[in-house]
Amino acid sequence: MMTMSPDIAGASRQQQARAASIAVVIPAYRVTAHILDVIARIGPECDRIYVVDDACPDGSGGKVESECKDPRVTVVRHAANRGVGGAVMTGYTHAVRDGADIIVKIDGDGQMDPRLLPRFVAPILRGDADYTKGNRFFDLRQIRQMPMMRRIGNLGLSFMAKASTGYWDVFDPNNGYTAIHADVAEILPFDSLSERYFFETDMLFRLNTVRAVVVDIPMDAHYGDEVSNLRVSKVFTEFLVKHMRNLGKRLLYNYYLRDLSIASLELVSGLCLLLSGGLFGAIAWTHAINAGQTASVGTVMIPTLAIMLGFQLTLAFLAYDIANIPRYPLHQRLRSGA
Repeated sequence: MMTMSPDIAGASRQQQARAASIAVVIPAYRVTAHILDVIARIGPECDRIYVVDDACPDGSGGKVESECKDPRVTVVRHAANRGVGGAVMTGYTHAVRDGADIIVKIDGDGQMDPRLLPRFVAPILRGDADYTKGNRFFDLRQIRQMPMMRRIGNLGLSFMAKASTGYWDVFDPNNGYTAIHADVAEILPFDSLSERYFFETDMLFRLNTVRAVVVDIPMDAHYGDEVSNLRVSKVFTEFLVKHMRNLGKRLLYNYYLRDLSIASLELVSGLCLLLSGGLFGAIAWTHAINAGQTASVGTVMIPTLAIMLGFQLTLAFLAYDIANIPRYPLHQRLRSGA
């Protein structure tokens, strides 16, 4: 499996890892220059490595089969390109079928250090998390290594993702360095997950709907001569639309279909007051201006009070939503039958 850090905590994690079956999934698309090095740096605690050739035009899968001698490696091929999400889900399916307990996903382009694998697995082994993901923004000094446009794009997408996924305490949602407990992966609706660049954020949304615990893992950003297939400027509008869709679905699922709380009433009341107050005020003030009259005190106070009350109720809902982050790991309940 993984190369352990040379401290006492690392030795303890190594002992824990030996009791669990850990698989690594590597999506392979135009990564022939780096993938063999990535595989070589995966430590001996990993039981299986699934390289998913996503119809790579450079023949990533063939390169691995012909040049990699690691017996843990299995190459899985897609007949047609399905995107990073499709490749990851194929890897998940094979890992679950083969009895893995924890599944780690890393990219094949060399940006993710396989030596960090113990950090991602440890919270799941301890029973503190169902899913862990990298956070390149934890150390502000390391952010300088990230290209400026990518830095700005990731910051904007991170804030949108907090609202749409409900995980207000995590950052860097598009980070693809992740680990998941196999029991949780098994219950996710793979047929509903986005298969391309929105996959990581869509995964967080789905995890929230099943109340899985997600933990951020600090990591450094590494950029060399690898070429990213993602252009934030091209996907920003697409991501914004999908974030709005997921936000609406999350609110509907969590606050009206599966549960009904005081926050459910605060959200509806707050939005109604904001909209009605703003609409009434706009109509009344426009009428007064067109008539050349001064708006009456009532015309001013009624929409103002409605807007203020609506704003307060919406803030109360937001405070509840932030505090409502999942805290109890799902995989423990699944295994106990609770």
